[in-house]
Parts: sequence; C-alpha cells; structure tokens
Amino acid sequence: MKTKLVLLFALVLGMLSFTVNLKPNVMDGLQPVKSGVYKWKDHPVKKGEMRESRKILEGTGSHLQYFRIHATTQYPGAKPNPPHANEAKEECIIVKEGTMKVTIEGQSQILGPGGVILLMPQQMHSIENIGDTNLTYYVMQYQSKKNMNIERGIANGGSLMLNKDSLVFNKSERGGGIPYFDRATAMCERFEMHITQLDQKGPSHKPHAHEETEIILILSGKTEMTIDGKEYTAGEGDFYLANSQQQHGIRNATESPCAYFAFKWN
Repeated sequence: MKTKLVLLFALVLGMLSFTVNLKPNVMDGLQPVKSGVYKWKDHPVKKGEMRESRKILEGTGSHLQYFRIHATTQYPGAKPNPPHANEAKEECIIVKEGTMKVTIEGQSQILGPGGVILLMPQQMHSIENIGDTNLTYYVMQYQSKKNMNIERGIANGGSLMLNKDSLVFNKSERGGGIPYFDRATAMCERFEMHITQLDQKGPSHKPHAHEETEIILILSGKTEMTIDGKEYTAGEGDFYLANSQQQHGIRNATESPCAYFAFKWN
C-alpha cells in the first residue's frame, strides 16, 4: 500500500510539472517585425481607469529576441502604477505630450515633450502624470539575442533621464539636430538616438544601409521615406522602421519644416 501511494504521489508531481511546462512563453510564436510605416491612427485604443494604451508592434528583430512598442496615455490625476522592475528587458521611453515625473531607483526627474528615458533592466521605476493635460509616451521594450550585460550598461552610464530642453541644438545647412546619446547598453552593443530637423523640402541624406535596425519617429511636419525600394509617408506620431541592412532614406515632403527622432541599435 505504501509503495502504491509513493507511485501515485510521483505521478501527480509529474503531471503538475508537465502542466507548468505547458504554460505559454510570451516569446513563443513571435514573428519578425516588418519594415515600413506604423501610423498612429491605425493602432486600436484600449481604455482603462484614467488611462488608455495602444499596442503598436510585437515580435522579434535582427538583434532582438523580443521587441515590443506600445503607447500609454495617463489622464490628469491618474494614479501611477506601483514601482516595478523588468528582470531581463530594457526600455526606451519617449514623451509625446504632457508632463511626466519619472522615478528610477529613488531618483526623480520631470520630463516634457521630447524627453527620453533609457531604462536598464532590474531597476525599480515609476511614471506619473503631474500635469493638467494628458501624458502620452511611447515605450520600446526589448531583449537582446545575446546575453544581457548589466556591467556594460553601468559602465556606459546606466539609466538615463534626458529632457529635450537641456540638450544642445546644432545647426546645419538643411536645418539641424539634437544628439541624445550614442553608447552601449545592457542589451545593445550600440544604441544611438538624435533629433533631426529639416527646414525645407528634400532629403536628409543619401539613401544608405547599415547593420543597425532604425526607427524614425515623426515629431512634426510631413515626410516621405524609401525603405527597401518601397515608398511610405508619415506625419506627427507615426514612425518608420527599417530593418538591418535595408536601404533607406527619408525626405521632408513639403517646404515647411519637419522634425523627427532617429534611433538605431544592434
């Protein structure tokens, strides 16, 4: 009788273990993200208590085993989510509108439109709308195909909280730009980010290709972009995505100024 009970107990444990192993992994079945344009108006809105969200894309990338972008809007007076940390994912957060109070590991900063956060894994953080208008921000969350390197991220500056107004605008013949950062992170061998402004109609530069995947997020104006031989257009709130080694080039579509974030990584 004792032997039968032991065998039954072992069988139950085995069934439980099998059940646990069947739990779906968020990364199972993900497809590579597609190059092209992602329009703000096309993303379905999910409304919650004093907030709303837009899922923009989710998949894998040339250098990323997990790659997700969503946008969150907190209404005035919305309670922030409790502080939390991402165990094995990094985030790049961009303020679209409103006034944000961001706290990372007990250190807080106020960011306005154009503010950027580069958030290392395993750091407690929270985001709060402290203004009297909506706070909307993009969140790019990602995990590298290579091993996470926390030490490398710390050595290159750790998490960043950057306000657009605190950075320098460098003029150029076509308009100008604002460099944000160009560095290694815990997940990326290189992550570079800047704003470009084009004052007149025409290209920013000749079409080119590079190892990094690149996103162009439009801040103002009307733009056109060629990616891998296909033509796209985008305005404020939209973004283009060019995958690694794809030929691409962006243009100002009108004689009025346009501005956009460009960020790329590998």
